[in-house]
Amino acid sequence: MRDQRVRRIRRSRWARWTAVAVAAVTLAGCGLGGAEDSGAPGPVTTGGEVKGRVSLQTWALKPKFTAYVEGVISGFEKKYPGVEVEWLDQPGEGYADKVLSQSAGGTLPDVVNLPPDFALPLVKQNLLLDIGKADPAVRADYVEGGLDAYRFPGHEGTYGYPWYLNTDVNYWNGELLTKYGLDPKKPPATLDELVTAARTVKARSGGQTYLMSRKPNLMDLANAGVPILSGDGKTFTFNTPEAAAVLDTYRAAYTEGLLPKDVLTETYAGNTKLFSSGTAAWTTAGANYITSLATDNPTLAPKVVSSPAMGTPPLYVQGLSVPRSTKNPAAALALARWVTNADNQAAFARETSVFPSTTASAADPFFSRSDGSNAGDAKVTAFRSLASARVLEPVQANDAIKTVINQQIALAISGRTGSKEALDTAVARANQLLKD
Repeated sequence: MRDQRVRRIRRSRWARWTAVAVAAVTLAGCGLGGAEDSGAPGPVTTGGEVKGRVSLQTWALKPKFTAYVEGVISGFEKKYPGVEVEWLDQPGEGYADKVLSQSAGGTLPDVVNLPPDFALPLVKQNLLLDIGKADPAVRADYVEGGLDAYRFPGHEGTYGYPWYLNTDVNYWNGELLTKYGLDPKKPPATLDELVTAARTVKARSGGQTYLMSRKPNLMDLANAGVPILSGDGKTFTFNTPEAAAVLDTYRAAYTEGLLPKDVLTETYAGNTKLFSSGTAAWTTAGANYITSLATDNPTLAPKVVSSPAMGTPPLYVQGLSVPRSTKNPAAALALARWVTNADNQAAFARETSVFPSTTASAADPFFSRSDGSNAGDAKVTAFRSLASARVLEPVQANDAIKTVINQQIALAISGRTGSKEALDTAVARANQLLKD
């Protein structure tokens, strides 16, 4: 597992997921105990004694976390002496293809690690258990944003236990802010404040330093209160006057020279690289960014200060789902619960740069108290943000859709087309791709 994997959930195989999920329904009707006519697995009885064999599939946790996972499994088997757990760990590369094959062949493990975008195609085909219905206590035991990530428009239910989380915070080059007359203890907290501060940095640096160094995306529109997707999840709806106003603000800033000239090109080095090099004074990243920066640029790392993400913090989620085809639902639900309980999540988070998703974790001083370092402050900032963090970019926005949207946003920022026209085009093309 890579520490930033939660932040970079893959969506490039969306069309293949959907196609194979349809095939899975056909196979389910033949060999998985499917309900008559529907082709989907029949009703699942979730009660019963926790015993027998149950399988757990994780994603690229061997060998780094072998001891941890084996310890979790051992604890579960001690709690339930009649249970035997089979641990399956799949490599990082090719995991999507592996789960595709399993779902098509009706061989999904009893508990399987599925990020929300992997879960949705299976939910559409009624292949996953509604854990919200099977285990109503999840509403009190897990943070709302984590559960929301497994609730999909047009589908009633909750289809995964949130396992581990991450979010973004703002990072500022405190030395540069001070140099150009800004207060690192009171950095910009809104888009308007950011533009004003960027103007100051440009003027006082002679145009050598940027504060703003990325173009907007769907998450920026969501933070402006723009509904990205319709309630039934079938249509993109972000071509609103509020969304156009966001693009207008960025276009004016770009025209004024507050962003790098090449920020709209495919060859752009990227916001984080500019920050690391000292050319940009602001970036966003996960909670462990300062720690990794200390390796890449040890001189800069001590000068960095953090602040909460502007607006609603983005949420990145990994979770555990239970297929409806499980032969042992009682043990499967108990195992998923056990792996994601507060103690086991806290132990896992201590070994990584992720955060637990249980409400009980809020009082854990390891996450809620800083050691006084700027890296410790950033960790606390991120952890506190999780209470209000939400998935801002819907999982329906796959790579092809995001490419179309980003192209239209770039055209609007460059002034080659109007903001509303660009958004209308983006929505029309995205909706067509959503149907394909």
